[in-house]
Amino acid sequence: SGPPRISRPGGRMSTESPAPLRIALVGPVAQSIPPERSGSVETVTAMLADGLVSRGHAVTLFATGSSQTRAELQVVFKEGYHRDTDLWPWELCELFNLAAAIEDAERFDVIHYQAEYHPISLPFTRLCPIPLLQTLHHAPSATEVALWSRYDEAPFIAVSETQAELLRGLNVAGIVHHAVDPELFTPGSAHEDALLFLGRFVEGKGVLEAIDVARRSDRRLLLVAAETDYYREAVASHVDGAQIRYLGEADQATKVELLQRAAALVYPVQRAESFGLVLAEAMMCGTPVVALGCGAVGELVDPECGMVCDDVPQMAEAVPAAIGLDRTRIRERALERFGPDRMVREHEAVYRQLIETTATTAPTLSVPS
Repeated sequence: SGPPRISRPGGRMSTESPAPLRIALVGPVAQSIPPERSGSVETVTAMLADGLVSRGHAVTLFATGSSQTRAELQVVFKEGYHRDTDLWPWELCELFNLAAAIEDAERFDVIHYQAEYHPISLPFTRLCPIPLLQTLHHAPSATEVALWSRYDEAPFIAVSETQAELLRGLNVAGIVHHAVDPELFTPGSAHEDALLFLGRFVEGKGVLEAIDVARRSDRRLLLVAAETDYYREAVASHVDGAQIRYLGEADQATKVELLQRAAALVYPVQRAESFGLVLAEAMMCGTPVVALGCGAVGELVDPECGMVCDDVPQMAEAVPAAIGLDRTRIRERALERFGPDRMVREHEAVYRQLIETTATTAPTLSVPS
């Protein structure tokens, strides 16, 4: 396999305003868009849909009936399969939702599938009469990419340079960083001395390492995530209610407040991730980050916004310097790098390039006489 084939938006400048696009956004149907609590895929999809509508495009969002959007909402399932457990297997629910968009493809110029788990849209690549684009939201393994290469012409939008490299040998049509809503994630005026861990309780997120950072730096640590078997088996015994406190899962408003008040976000991720949305959310609140340089972390966190470290002891040593960073400047950098307008414009550019390329390379069908 060779390097990822990355196409950059470009072309001739025109004095005419480009025509609005007809865009089908296919979101996951695990839960509503945007999510009631956590869900980075749903959060980004909601922001993209509304942003494209604001730019004058005709957007149809295929999502659960409980979703809230400025786009036209196309509903296959009233509730998500996380709420309605009779909707199983989940793969079939996702396929039904995706198929609804493809069956209606003549209404659209492009279909963009947001993969909750896997790019199950790939087998439709040669069946769909218009460009079918997919965004993946995890760091794929080499084995996964090798399987997906059966459809190596299928276009992906990578969410980071790191993910694009992992998609080596596939068709990366563009690289677009996620965005964070600056009207929701705003700076706060009151800051506490506690560190914050905000993420899922799974081994790869590094919650035990976050606890180690707190103890080494003699700081309090707040743990915020939904309780899981991993929490009960590996984490709960470390929670003492004083230095290490568990607050449960937070809704959106509570999450923002916690980020605003935190001395710093601790992000000792143990497995390479394709992005790390909570990093951008923290920085949009003006909150510094102390993170391990794994996956896309070094791509997202610059020296004005936080400390990217090699190991846990270095993270603990870096806490005071991170807390001393200018929170106003952190917010400014986040607006520059993770604003929604930038994300929406870059998606639009990829859509237009893909549509143009498809139109010029599509085979001409000959009708037998």
